[in-house]
Amino acid sequence: MAGDLSLIDTAKYVAARRAADMVQNGMRVGLGTGSTAAWMVRRLGERVREEGLAIKGVPTSTRTAQLARELGIEVVSLDQAGWLDITIDGADEFDRELNLIKGGGGAHLQEKIVATASDQMVVIADAGKEVETLGAFPLPVEVIPFGWQTTRTLIEEVLDTMDVLGTRSALRMNGEAPFVTDEGNHVLDLHLQRIGNPRQMALVLNQVPGVVENGLFIDICDKVVIGYGDGRVELRDINEGTVELDELFDGGKDNLFTDLAD
Repeated sequence: MAGDLSLIDTAKYVAARRAADMVQNGMRVGLGTGSTAAWMVRRLGERVREEGLAIKGVPTSTRTAQLARELGIEVVSLDQAGWLDITIDGADEFDRELNLIKGGGGAHLQEKIVATASDQMVVIADAGKEVETLGAFPLPVEVIPFGWQTTRTLIEEVLDTMDVLGTRSALRMNGEAPFVTDEGNHVLDLHLQRIGNPRQMALVLNQVPGVVENGLFIDICDKVVIGYGDGRVELRDINEGTVELDELFDGGKDNLFTDLAD
């Protein structure tokens, strides 16, 4: 399959490819969820077929598991894997300290569990996902269905005491019905506009009865691979304090990703 990619698709493609090429034979790999992560999974599938790459993949959602199996990647559970060498996943926002907002796809609970069970977490993203301050993207909070409206009220009361610009919350919907996560829970999207203290926010939200997990990933990400529309790819390592800029990839022709929706 061939065709020219848009600038945003090129950025996602080069980030996904660069991160997938970090994976070595024999690794246990956390497989993220989302459009950019799906491109990474496809690159790994290509390496499995063409290079004989042997890995065990731990998916963070049912849809990622299905894609990985279709591509010939061996899929195991986290319990079976025990501990992972690397997790590669996308992000909805990241700041200069590599704190993240995740959960636009509703998989942040499994994503956080898998990421924290890994030697390193690598985030792949286009350059537009970098922000000075987290919060423009709505913060997902997974809540149990029982008493979710009470949980929502408690969350909004907490938000009144936090350093944020907005306090509106909305139940995520799937058509006319509430969105349901893989664990059978609901998601409240918090429209905060700006999160002044993400660390405090993450801790406080998880103390609210009914909250399962929030989409703030604090001190979890080790590296971010940033793709640009011109094909450049930048690798930042928060632990080493290094920044690398790679040569251009040809993301416009004969790649496996042009059929994926954004």
